[in-house]
Amino acid sequence: MYTIEQANLEDRDTIREIASRTWEPTYRNILSKAQIDYMFEMMYSLENLRKQMVEQHHQFFIIRADGRPVAYLSIEPKSGNRFNFQKIYSLPEMHGKGVGRFIIEQGVAYLKAHYPTPFVVELYVNRYNPAVGFYQHMGLKIADTRDHDIGNGFFMNDYIMEMEVNA
Repeated sequence: MYTIEQANLEDRDTIREIASRTWEPTYRNILSKAQIDYMFEMMYSLENLRKQMVEQHHQFFIIRADGRPVAYLSIEPKSGNRFNFQKIYSLPEMHGKGVGRFIIEQGVAYLKAHYPTPFVVELYVNRYNPAVGFYQHMGLKIADTRDHDIGNGFFMNDYIMEMEVNA
């Protein structure tokens, strides 16, 4: 039903399009419209996506349902054996259809294939995001909190969630 493929620079428009359809429904009950707009441009301008892919070495993936792009994931290598699932988003109409589980399982499978030693998956999740329960169900545990100043008077108030994976 779902397929996953590594994204490249030519896929930035696809990632931005999925993000534009997911961000407002995901955050409208958590963040102000001004913060949503600010964060979206900060993270999803074509230039910032290029920087993430090329300079920061984030690996992006596009998930398709019947050939149609419906979700994406980005994995950022951190120090040592730690990897941050920076972005896990799916179109609102895909929620509850197993795509979130597919994204996490495929992200972990990718890391296992490329890093054959134990590692830690890290995820920052807004503390008021209903997806926290889903991530706990998938095996991630709340390890800490952070209040990250992103500029313009805005903060990301997150749980830092972690999952240890044996290769």
